[in-house]
Amino acid sequence: MDFEKDIVNCLQVLRQGGTILYPTDTIWGIGADATDEMAVRKVYELKQRDEKKSLVILLTDHRDLKHYIANPPHDIDSIIGGFDRPTTVIYQGAIHLAPNVINEDGTVAIRFVRDTFCRHLVKRLRKPLVSTSANISGQASPENFAAVSSEIKKGVDYVVEYRQDDTEKHPPSRIIKLHQSGDFEVIRP
Repeated sequence: MDFEKDIVNCLQVLRQGGTILYPTDTIWGIGADATDEMAVRKVYELKQRDEKKSLVILLTDHRDLKHYIANPPHDIDSIIGGFDRPTTVIYQGAIHLAPNVINEDGTVAIRFVRDTFCRHLVKRLRKPLVSTSANISGQASPENFAAVSSEIKKGVDYVVEYRQDDTEKHPPSRIIKLHQSGDFEVIRP
């Protein structure tokens, strides 16, 4: 694989509580171990973002949900299987995550990634990965690597080389909130 070196370097940085700049199935993101409170704090500081605004975490398999959500929906695989594009779902009852990843109301935003690089990274990390747009809060989300500010590039501990030359525009994910009733509310179409 042409991204193996990047995966190995990312894992080393993430396991030491560092931050990475990496391509996702949507836009370029800033990442950290979602179970490490200090690493997550570094992400908030770099983005200059209030910790009251939650971050997305990435997982690869719906079976992993039971480790991070107290009562995951029994039919989550069929719900997720019906998504036609990257979709972030806000779930109730977050557990076993860094406290600063969990919203004040106990919810957490999770996206199951299909992107090959992200899947390899999350699977080999064996933990959820923070994913937030690679920009300072209030600024436009970068459509590709070239649009990521030098402040962000210099502020992370590792910058992934894979897909830096990709100029294809990838929109942010759709965001929906799953309610206790099983109904969905669309937050961002």
